[in-house]
Amino acid sequence: MPESRTLFGPSLQTDLVKVERAIAEFRAGRPVLLRDGERLALALSAELADADLAHSFDTLAQGRGHLVLSAARLRRLGAKGRLETGIFALPTIDTDRIETLALKIDGRMDAPVAPASALDEASLELSRLSLVLPAVILVPVSVEAVAGEPLVEVEVAAVNGYRAEQAATLKVVGRAPVPLEGAPDTEFVVFRGGEGLRDQVAIIVGKPDLAAAVPVRLHSACLTGDLFGSLKCDCGDQLRETVQWMAENGGGILLYLDQEGRGNGISNKMRAYKLQSQGWDTYDADEVLGFDLDQRHFDFAATMLKQLGVSSVVALTNNPQKIGAIEAAGLEVAATQRVLGRPNAHNVRYLASKRDRAGHFIDMDALMARAAPTD
Repeated sequence: MPESRTLFGPSLQTDLVKVERAIAEFRAGRPVLLRDGERLALALSAELADADLAHSFDTLAQGRGHLVLSAARLRRLGAKGRLETGIFALPTIDTDRIETLALKIDGRMDAPVAPASALDEASLELSRLSLVLPAVILVPVSVEAVAGEPLVEVEVAAVNGYRAEQAATLKVVGRAPVPLEGAPDTEFVVFRGGEGLRDQVAIIVGKPDLAAAVPVRLHSACLTGDLFGSLKCDCGDQLRETVQWMAENGGGILLYLDQEGRGNGISNKMRAYKLQSQGWDTYDADEVLGFDLDQRHFDFAATMLKQLGVSSVVALTNNPQKIGAIEAAGLEVAATQRVLGRPNAHNVRYLASKRDRAGHFIDMDALMARAAPTD
């Protein structure tokens, strides 16, 4: 039988393209068809499911649907023991029950939790890539049941391997000098890829010596702190003071990474902020939403540094996870240096939480001394 041909050939059939299309569909609140060998399932964001979709899913499910939740959300629901991703059976696609289990602050378990399959795990990864809440309605289906439906189909392995493939395909798409206040000799280098469908930026301050250990900061984007000067975090201080320090000390590279809200996205960050305003700790607020301590990945950041010619770094960070990620990617961390922000009444609890719960190297005494008024 002759091979079927299309206008654009195999270029639109790569795993990378299929996952990117799946992300767009999932983020828009439309179902995606996941495949694991001969097993098929429709995945739909629990956050975005409307009544019409729920009815269609109920018709297809015939009592075999289930709700996939992260270990963090299961802890908040009261599940005990060592937790991984788990599922709740859905005899019917009951949107009120799904909302209670997946979204409500006071939600509690109402049935036993079953272990997750490869399809379930991939559906949660798809939700994370799509920057929606990690809660998915999954319905096993047959080929016949969805024949003729305009669905994007993607393999489990492609979803799980997407981040690594994105990191491997990073490329520079633009660069230009951008003089900054206090750092006039600065160049911006834009990379395509790394996290989902976003671009990443390297800011080269001055003329760092690439043959030596280069001062480097991995800085995750923070709209509220970096741009608007939010008092809830120390991000804006860290960003501006790092650039100033590099300008005054022989140069360096700051990677500005599109990882808002510790990788959860701006919408989920605002949900967490609302919970914090009601008294929740920053990490407890994320856990209520289904997120663990930190969803960020830094392998693509190391790829950016390698493409810029960096092999050894002085890591300007308080975060041990960043140091470990740089080393795991094959770069030398010759030294580390703390990056202090300014404590205030709005962020002191946040800073203490980062120290106590995520192991950040933060000396609160030194911070408070820095904030103390001088004569």
